[in-house]
Amino acid sequence: MHPVLASAIASTLATFPMTLVMELMYRKLPPAQRHALPPRKLTMAIARRARLQQRLPDEKSRVRATLAAHFAYGALTGALYPLAWRQASPRLLHGSLYGLAIWALSYLGWIPALGLLPPATRQQRGRRRLMLLAHVVWGAATAMTAARLSRAGRVRSEARGNAPLRLNAFAERAGAVHSAGRRRNMP
Repeated sequence: MHPVLASAIASTLATFPMTLVMELMYRKLPPAQRHALPPRKLTMAIARRARLQQRLPDEKSRVRATLAAHFAYGALTGALYPLAWRQASPRLLHGSLYGLAIWALSYLGWIPALGLLPPATRQQRGRRRLMLLAHVVWGAATAMTAARLSRAGRVRSEARGNAPLRLNAFAERAGAVHSAGRRRNMP
């Protein structure tokens, strides 16, 4: 399986444990800090900016929109993981760092830059810690799952006789044709 596709699938799956961590940690926050988490606030801010808030008239539709946006963003940012670390041998570490990088680029970067939410540095410590840990879990789960999906895809492909195309194998096949256009015996 192509690493980008494997990572997109993996990060979508990794959004489940991330969301679970967010929910469990949210319940432990002091009552004064138990208001909408950043994914919900971000989804509503985007809906307002796009003038779509009338399409989210009730709590059920807002929850659905938040979850859809949360999983879609997880898939999109996760698909970029193999571009960040090509040979991620300590997957758990690299995945965790990738999750933190996505958190920083999002909640300290483009989201406040577009005026959608204030930077995460303005959040209360417990809420900031919740989001940081959730992104560590997401990144680690993305890296571990993507590695398994990529490896499983290669094993199935090679078992069917579809070994990955290598440049030297391509060159050998290309050299099997004479300059006169006649074919030599191909292995």
